[in-house]
Amino acid sequence: MTDALVERNRLASRLGAAVAALPEAPATPVAVVDLDAFDANAGDLVRRAGGKPVRVASKSLRVPALLGRALATKGFAGVLAYTVAEALWLHEQGISDDILVAYPSVDTTALARLTASADAASAITLVVDDVAHLDVVDAARASAVPVRVALDVDAGLRVAGQHVGPKRSPLHEVDDVLRLARTVEGRDGFRLVGVMTYEGQVAGVPDDVPGQRARSLVVRRLKRASMTQLQARRRAIADALADVVELELWNAGGSGSVEETVADPVVTEVAAGSGLLVPGLFDHFLSFRPQPAAFFGLRVTRRPSRDVVTVHGGGLVASGPPGPDRWPVPWAPPGLRLTALEGAGEVQTPLTGDRARTLEVGDLVWFRHAKSGELFEHVREVHLVRGDAVTEVVPSYRGCGLAF
Repeated sequence: MTDALVERNRLASRLGAAVAALPEAPATPVAVVDLDAFDANAGDLVRRAGGKPVRVASKSLRVPALLGRALATKGFAGVLAYTVAEALWLHEQGISDDILVAYPSVDTTALARLTASADAASAITLVVDDVAHLDVVDAARASAVPVRVALDVDAGLRVAGQHVGPKRSPLHEVDDVLRLARTVEGRDGFRLVGVMTYEGQVAGVPDDVPGQRARSLVVRRLKRASMTQLQARRRAIADALADVVELELWNAGGSGSVEETVADPVVTEVAAGSGLLVPGLFDHFLSFRPQPAAFFGLRVTRRPSRDVVTVHGGGLVASGPPGPDRWPVPWAPPGLRLTALEGAGEVQTPLTGDRARTLEVGDLVWFRHAKSGELFEHVREVHLVRGDAVTEVVPSYRGCGLAF
């Protein structure tokens, strides 16, 4: 048996022992985070960032205690939030006073709350890529308090007339960025403080996938071309903006592109979140080998046959293009796999494989979600584990009564 399989067997034993020692058996799915792995991943992200601060992406955690734990790590600074309402809550709870909202907002209720508080408005930065976003803020305004703004600039690769990368901002050319920057600077109630360029086609796409050698080579070439083109464009945009405003921050990248992103002198900080918990989609990157830290346990409820067991629930399928890479991964003990015809079901999930023969009704099987953070939309409690003991049970956003 390989070292990796031995470690997965040990993981199943550790997590099983931790849950078994609880005063009451928790309902499933039981979500756990291995703190040793989490802390090791945090340290690795800081090392990879090479001295530039890491802004923790809240969407990839969604657990206040874990956000606080990341921010307490030297080298992390600030939160990359995904809604204004979430940013307001994080600020109110004292979790962070430096929050960049990563997506333009048209939530007029939250924007009214933001502009009603000079304290909140000084701590929270909104991204915009259209004058319409400024109009929405003004329509929702509760006061003349100045709103901090960062421009969300498209970071996709343009090659042979095609756009490769997330379909986000319409701002791509220098002139377009400069035009909006001047509009922001010339408009009462707004202050331009930064730029965001998220190269998702580099940061979020695996490039060393087993059995996909040819595709992985193509992905790596596209990543290199993307970063070369983007670095030149970022420099041109930065030079043009220097005549308009002195920026506080230039946010970029993600867990899968930390080294490449921070190598760009224009970039002042890198965002990361998935690299802390390491979901299934982050297994196959050439640039780093982090440790899986987040798991959810489901109990075996029946044995349809000698080679198949069924666990209760399991249909925690990730967002994005439908496909097997979005399915949860049966992880510990090893030797289990989903069936092709049923996959991961809402109320039951059959598992097959050699290990299925040894499992009994009531046993826990540990899965990994395909994407980071999404797991915690399905649970109210998260069990923090060190070694073979639960050290603390903390609420997720859902456990705090929140749904952002």
